[in-house]
Amino acid sequence: MKKFAIYTVIVLIITIILPTIIVKTFKFVPIGDKFNIDSLKTERRTREDQQGKTGEGISNLIFDGYIKIYDTRNDKVQTIDLEEYVKGVVAAEMPAEFHIEALKAQAIASRTYALSRSLNFPDGHPDHIEAPICTGIHCQAFLTLEELKSMHAKDWEEKYWPKIEEAVKSTEGQVLYYDGELIEPLYHSTSGGMTEDALDVFQVDRPYLKSVPSPYEEEAPKFKTLVTLTGDEFVKKLLMKYPGSNITKENLGEKIKLVEKTQSGRIKKIAIDGTVVNGREIRDLFELNSTNFTITYNPKTNIVDIETIGYGHGVGMSQWGANGMAKKGSDYEKILKHYYTGVEIKEFIMDDFHSTTEKD
Repeated sequence: MKKFAIYTVIVLIITIILPTIIVKTFKFVPIGDKFNIDSLKTERRTREDQQGKTGEGISNLIFDGYIKIYDTRNDKVQTIDLEEYVKGVVAAEMPAEFHIEALKAQAIASRTYALSRSLNFPDGHPDHIEAPICTGIHCQAFLTLEELKSMHAKDWEEKYWPKIEEAVKSTEGQVLYYDGELIEPLYHSTSGGMTEDALDVFQVDRPYLKSVPSPYEEEAPKFKTLVTLTGDEFVKKLLMKYPGSNITKENLGEKIKLVEKTQSGRIKKIAIDGTVVNGREIRDLFELNSTNFTITYNPKTNIVDIETIGYGHGVGMSQWGANGMAKKGSDYEKILKHYYTGVEIKEFIMDDFHSTTEKD
C-alpha cells in the first residue's frame, strides 16, 4: 500500500506539478535579442501564485510611489521614486533630441512597464530575485543624471535634462490599460515600416501587441543595414550551426529556402538543407539587426550580402516611428494608441488593480 501511495505521488508530480512550473516560467523573449527593450522577458507569475504566498492575494500590495530596482552594474538593490526612475529610463532608452511628444510616449510606456513588473513580481523576478526590475538588458535601461552627464557633452544637462523632466512631469502617473488591466508595453528601436504581432515573435498572443504600419522611420540610423561575407565565410558559419547540412557555395540557391514570412515581412521560418529553423536563429548566427532580411549570393564575386530592415524584435512601439509621428503632428496619446491596439491611457490607481484581481 505504501508503494502504491509513493507511486501516486510521483505520477502527480510528473503530470500536474512539473507542467505547471514549465508554463509559469515561460520566457516571452527570443534568446539573443539585443538591447534593453528588445530583450524584454515578460514572464509572469499568476495571481494564484501571489495569493498562495500572501494568503490574501495581490490586493495586499501597497504602492507608495516608490519601486525597487536591482542595479546589474554593482549588484545592489535600491528603492527609488517612480517618477525619478522614469526620467532615468527615458533618457537611457530614447535620444533626448527626439520630439517631446515621442519622449512623453516613452515615459508612459516605461512607467507602465515598471508598475506591471512591480505588481507581477513583488518578491523579485525569477531572473533577479532581489527586485522585480533590473537596470540591464533584461528589463529597461536606467541611468542616473550623473551617469548621463558623464556620457554626454558638457552642455547636455542644460540642453536636454529639462526636456526629459517635462516629458515625465507632464505625463505623471499616466499608464496604459487594456480591458482594465495594465499592459506589458514592449517597444523597440526601428520596425522597418511595420511592427510585428507578438504571437509571431514570442508565440504568446497579446491583443494590444498587433502588427500595425509604422511610417516615418527612414531617418533611423539602422533602418537598413548590410552585412557582407564571402561565400566561404557564409557556408562555414552555416555548417558550424548545422553540421549535418550538405551546403556548399555551389548549391546555396538549392539548399536555403524561404518557408514562411510574418505579416510584416520578417522571416518566420527558413529551410536549411531541408531542416526548417526559426528566422531568429539566422538573425543570431549572423548578428543581424532584425529578422527582416534578404540574402543574396553572387557566385562571380563570391560575395554574400544580407540586407536587413529595422532594428529589434519589432513588437510594440517603434521609437523612431514614434518620433516620426510626433514630427508629423501626432501627440503622445495618438502615438501610443497607434502602436498599442485598443489601449486606454489613464492615471494609475491602486484600487483599479484591486478590482481587476478580485474579478479574476
